[in-house]
Amino acid sequence: MTPIVEQNRTGGRTAMNRAILGECAAVIVFVPVAASAHPGIVGLTHGFASGWTHPFSGMDHILAMIAVGLFAAHLGGRARWLVPLTFVSVLALAGVAGMAGVKLPFAEIGIAMSVIVLGLAVAFQLSVPTLVATFLVGFFAIFHGHAHGTEMPESMSGLTYGLGFVCATVLLHATGVGLGIAIGRTGPATGRQLAQVTGAAISFAGIALLILP
Repeated sequence: MTPIVEQNRTGGRTAMNRAILGECAAVIVFVPVAASAHPGIVGLTHGFASGWTHPFSGMDHILAMIAVGLFAAHLGGRARWLVPLTFVSVLALAGVAGMAGVKLPFAEIGIAMSVIVLGLAVAFQLSVPTLVATFLVGFFAIFHGHAHGTEMPESMSGLTYGLGFVCATVLLHATGVGLGIAIGRTGPATGRQLAQVTGAAISFAGIALLILP
């Protein structure tokens, strides 16, 4: 392996590590505003655990967040960390709004549509500029973040609960990125077929979420 290649890989890992730290830290910046709206502090462990488990409680959230990672892995380069970072940052902001009682119409429809659209992006191996991809995932993150915020129990601390659901989201994104990288390493033909099947399954699940009560 040449020194240049090794340097590039090291630089890429450093950027991704910084992005992950930034994602977990983003909520520290954005969520304390909402903490004052929920004075019933029940402790770090209880609030963090509740926030951590919440993203895993709905298949719509799980599928959308993994799809973001798959999409980012397909785009490659800086999109691998910038696309998930955008989602998490907007998620935190929208979560603050939800905690503060800000209303968002058609939130559930927006969440279901995010699963459908992001699944299609994976299935069709959509190649767009990183800026376009960040706007796309950022738009859908509004609905997911708002849902997390409004569903926060009144007895929770906004800060610790927010830390929990942000870190859980980071894990789901990382899972999607890792899966996307693994799919890409199976070869061009096999990788494309696996991506099509995975993306189509995610998209069909989103359609089911949209039409079923």
